[in-house]
Amino acid sequence: MKKTLLVLSALAIGFSAAAKLPAPSEEAKAKAAEAAAKTAHGNKVADFQLCKSREKVAAHYYKTNGKGKAAPAATPACTDPGAYKPAETTAAAPAAASPAGAKPAAAPAKKG
Repeated sequence: MKKTLLVLSALAIGFSAAAKLPAPSEEAKAKAAEAAAKTAHGNKVADFQLCKSREKVAAHYYKTNGKGKAAPAATPACTDPGAYKPAETTAAAPAAASPAGAKPAAAPAKKG
C-alpha cells in the first residue's frame, strides 16, 4: 500500500513539474531543428552505405555461387547524400547594421 502511494505521489509531482516548464526559446528550437537535420542526414548516409554493401554482397554471390541463376532485375542505383551542409542562419545581425533611430525590418516568414 505504501509503495502504491509513493508511486502515485511521485507521478503527481512529476506531472505538475512538467506542466510548469516554459516554452522553448527560439535558440532551443533552432538547435533542435539542427539536431533533427543532422540525424536525418546521418540516416541517409547509413542507407547509402547499406545499399553499397548489399550491391557488393550480391555481386560477390553471383560471381561465385550464382552459377546458372539469372541476375535479378535492375535495382535503383544507390544515391550518395554527400557531405552534411548545415542550414544557413537567417538570424544574423540585421539590427546591428541599422541606424539607431530606424525601425528593424520584419523577419521573413518561416516555412514549415
